[in-house]
Order: sequence, then structure tokens, then C-alpha cells
Amino acid sequence: MQKKVIEEDDVGVKARSVLWYLSFIGFAMNYMIRINVNIAIVDMISPEFKGKSITSSECFEFENTTMLIANKTDSLDHDAKYVSLEKRFLDYIGANYDRDGFKWDAKKQAEVLAAFFTVHFATQLPGGILAQKYGTKLVFGISNFFGCITCILVPIAAYYNFYALIWLRILQGFVAGAAWPAMSHMVGKWIPPNERSKFVTAYIGSSIGVSICYPIFGFIMKTTSWENVFHFCGIVGTLWFIAWQYFVYDSPEHHPRIHENEKEYILQALGSSVVRGTKPKYQTPWKAIFTSVPMWMNIVAQWGGVWGLFTLIAQAPTYFKFVHNWGIEMTGILSGFPHLLRVIFSLIVSTICDHLLTTNKMTRTNVRKLATFICLILNGFFVIGLAYSGCDVFTAVVLLTISLMLHGSVSSGALASVVDISPNFAGVTLGINSTFSTFSGFISPMIVGYLTAGRQHNVEPWKYVFLICSAMQISCGIIYMIFSDSSLQPWNKPRELQHNRDTAKNTTEEDGELRAIRK
Repeated sequence: MQKKVIEEDDVGVKARSVLWYLSFIGFAMNYMIRINVNIAIVDMISPEFKGKSITSSECFEFENTTMLIANKTDSLDHDAKYVSLEKRFLDYIGANYDRDGFKWDAKKQAEVLAAFFTVHFATQLPGGILAQKYGTKLVFGISNFFGCITCILVPIAAYYNFYALIWLRILQGFVAGAAWPAMSHMVGKWIPPNERSKFVTAYIGSSIGVSICYPIFGFIMKTTSWENVFHFCGIVGTLWFIAWQYFVYDSPEHHPRIHENEKEYILQALGSSVVRGTKPKYQTPWKAIFTSVPMWMNIVAQWGGVWGLFTLIAQAPTYFKFVHNWGIEMTGILSGFPHLLRVIFSLIVSTICDHLLTTNKMTRTNVRKLATFICLILNGFFVIGLAYSGCDVFTAVVLLTISLMLHGSVSSGALASVVDISPNFAGVTLGINSTFSTFSGFISPMIVGYLTAGRQHNVEPWKYVFLICSAMQISCGIIYMIFSDSSLQPWNKPRELQHNRDTAKNTTEEDGELRAIRK
């Protein structure tokens, strides 16, 4: 007789709810590390250099001499009121540095924005493997904490030397790359199949990292200095890490405060699809994984999604600053607001998708295809509209907002499918997935830098930036719709290590001998 499923109505605060909130904030921290330079760079550039870079615009009138004098005056007044810790230190030791901003052209600015992603791919697969071996609590926690705490060094590195900043950002990207695949391993251990769409919305915490941090950073830069943006990241990241270490555990069996009913419910729901134990030892089926069509389709979907997302979140502040002449506070608010809608939309879509799965109204594969259609194909058409919005700032804001909002359905699409096809190896498969897809986060800013070099204020180069973005999204979405499969794959069932197989073999032989004696 089938065992009755445990009810959870009276368990109080669920351990996996706490896990969701801290994971959500953790992903916000992870993206805070990525995007802090995107908005800070607007104030990091020398006012004189900004004046030289912008001489005319199709969308607003620019008085070069007047603006240049105003920027100089504002900069001097600002320095008189707020003197950064870094400047105090550099003045004390008598160092030579660019006090009034950095003289970086569009190419150098693109290098700064792309530096984080230069080797970001290199720790994606190791992150999944390390989580499988040592646990997500350690890998996800250390990855985010290191990235946040090293933000404190960004201002002094920038003042010291341009390439010191580049290398620091490369190091941050390298370590932070392990976080995403590590979390998928924990999802496989904790979350019942029909709850994965909703739980994976925690990944969209990255959007909260953008929607909240952009306006906060804008306020910090307006009232104090851009250096304090990076100090803020270090402090907030440290507080999150303390909470993560205390409340989070790698599996329900390890959690000392989880309600017994919740633990039993999770274990029953996951059943035999997940290998359990203190340190389960099994071989990773590398050949089966790398020859799996469903796994490669998730990579294709993520490539298109990451290209679109990273292009828009990294370039929105620069685009609105130079094309539409927005101030830093307005840039912060309206660059961040679409990401808040992305979170809300993600929660709505995930609730609908989990309902479709629970009531058996759609197959798991079709649910993931539906979400990916919204995330990529429908999204891509709005980005085409953004490309042709020209100087119409209202239309640009609306289309950018809708585009980023629609990307929220990724949590119910390819991201959830990674766990669907193999909960046992979700960390490894997402690591492989992210290894490829994060290349788009490196390539996209370089293309933007090439297209907009010396023409950041012109509409035409930005049109091609957005058209390339939409082409990536729509083409990847079509491929996914045709070939994807989100059913549990045969290679999810792991083979035991040789030691365990030998033990099982010896036991079988001994049983055979006993049966022979009895006969």
C-alpha cells in the first residue's frame, strides 16, 4: 500500500521558505556585485572628458561649454563637502591619482563593464562539482561573500591603476561564478518537483539586486560619492553571509530545526529521484550529460536569455544617460524599476506553471516551453520595438520595462528544466550551462563598446545593439521550442563508485553461496 503523503498545514515557518528568502537575497547580492560598476561608472568619468565625448545629440540640445563649467563647479562643491576615505589615504601618502574623475573613453568603459565576465565562465562547472562534494551552503555562501567584501577595494584599485581595477573585477567574476550552479544542487535536494517553478523564482532575486540597488546607488552617488556604492555592497554582503551561515543547511536531513512533517513531506515528494545521505558517493555520467539533447537545449535558451538580460541591465544607465540625457537619480530609478516588475511577473508565471503541473493540465515539457516562449520569443519582439524607439523616451522606457519583465518567466522555463531533467546532477548541468551562457555576458559589452565608440549619444548605434539582442533571443527561443525536453532523464540515476559496486557484488556472491549450501 502506498504511504499517505504527510500534510504540512501545521508546521509553522517552513525551512524551505526561509531557504527561499535567503537564496533570493543571495542572488540579489550576486547581481549587486555585477552591476554596481554599471551605474557608478557614470560618475567615475571625468567631467572634462564627458564634455569632450559629447558634442551633439539627436535627442537633446547640449551646450558643451556651459555644461562643462557646471560639471566642474558641481565636482568642486561635491569634493568640498564629501571627501572619500580613499582620497584621504592617497593624499596622506602623497600618491598621484585622478582626483576629478577618470579619463576613460568608450572602449575603456566597455572593458571595465566586461571585466567581471572575462573568466566568469571558468568557475561555473567547478561550482556545481564543489557543491555536489562540499554542499551548496559553503560554495554559494563563500562565492557571494568574497564578491561583496572585495567591492570595498574597487575605489582604491581604480585610483591606483586602471588595470588594477580590471584585474580586481576579473577576480570578483571568477569567484562569484560558482554561486549559480551551486544553488541548483540544493534545489534538487530540497524542493518537490511541483514546487520548483515557484522556488526557482529565488534566482530572480538578481532583479531585486538591480531594481533596489540602482536607485540606492543613485541616491548614494548624488548625496555622497560613487566610492560609497562599493562600501555599501561590502557591508550588506557581510550581513547576509552571517544569516546564511546560521539558517541554511544542505538538505532536510541536516537541518536541526526543521519540522518533522515538512522533512517527511519533502523526502516523500522527491522519492527515489534524489540520492540521499550524508555524503552520497556516485559517479557523474559525463558522456551521457554532454550528449544529452535536453541539456544542450537548456544551454541554448540560457544563452539567448543571458544575452538579452545582460545587454539591457548593463547598458541601460549609459543608454539613458547619453541618449536621453537623464540625471543620475532618474537613471537609477528607471533603470531599476523594470527589474522589480520582473520579480512580480516571475512569481505570477511560476504560480500558474506550478498549478498546470499539479493539476496535470500540461506536461512538464510543455510548461517549460510556454515559459521560454514568453522569456525569449515574445520578449525579443519588444526589444525590436526598443531598437526603433529613437528619441521617444516614453516608448523606450515602456518597451525596456516590458522586455525585462517578460524575462522573469525564465524561472519557470530553462532554469527549472535544469533541475527537472536531473535533480541529482543539477549543479553540474547548470555549471556546464552557465559556462557557455556567461560568455554572452562578456561578448555583449564588447560589441556595445565597438558599436558605440565615440557615438554613445547617437541613436543609430544603439539601434543595432538592440537588434542584435532581439535576434539572439528569438533564434534561441525557436530552437528551444522545437527540440527541448524537460522529462527526467535516464542518466539521472547515478552509478555507484567502484568501492560500493564491489561491496554489492561481494554481498551478492555471499548470498549465492548461502543459497547453494541451503539447497
